[in-house]
Amino acid sequence: MEAKKNPELEIGRNSGIYFAIGLNLMLLLSWRALEYRTYEQDDVEIGVVNMETQFEEEIPIVNANTPPPPPPPAVVQEVIQIVEDVEEVEETVIESTEIGQDDAVEERIVEVSDVEVEEVDEDVQVAFAIIEDVPVFPGCEGLSKQGTKDCFQKKIQEHVGKNFTYPQTALDLGIQGRVSVVFVIDKSGHITNIRSRGPDKILQQEAERIIGKLPKMKPGKQRGMPVKVAYAVPIFFKLDTGS
Repeated sequence: MEAKKNPELEIGRNSGIYFAIGLNLMLLLSWRALEYRTYEQDDVEIGVVNMETQFEEEIPIVNANTPPPPPPPAVVQEVIQIVEDVEEVEETVIESTEIGQDDAVEERIVEVSDVEVEEVDEDVQVAFAIIEDVPVFPGCEGLSKQGTKDCFQKKIQEHVGKNFTYPQTALDLGIQGRVSVVFVIDKSGHITNIRSRGPDKILQQEAERIIGKLPKMKPGKQRGMPVKVAYAVPIFFKLDTGS
């Protein structure tokens, strides 16, 4: 039998080439479609501008009924009339109050009894180290000046040791140190103006409490007059660390 198909007209022989060409065309069209860009266009209306001629209205000038300006003031001429003096006027004579060398000065003798001397209460404060007569602590009467001074210092130390109490709060916190207390014995013998300086307020309060319990004393004297006397005493607060 003879073949019915023409081998030269075989369609499937170049099918691969046609497929590749078609695929490339589709890819090209797809790429162009993806890369295609559109832009929004605003519709702009272009109108026609009509220019009309503006006419300026002329405003007539109207003269207002303004009152006329006031007339200038009249010039008054002063008439001077000379009158003869009829009454005599006495002139005031001002005498000088200065004293000359010829004027006598009244002598006045001032008696001593006529001079009043006002006593001024001077608030003098003298340090204990330079006071002439130191304050007398109770129990130190009848001694010499030096003996009274030594007895005073001894009594102060005894008073501090007798009334000394270590604050429990300071013990718990381990606070210790030296407190310097300054006080004043006034002219009546009372203890006033107590001040202190130390490592902690707790110790300062205890030191001021001890000094505040000092008894009334005989006041110190300077030139025979009672004066305020300042005195300073150190108080040591030390913890016992022994086992």
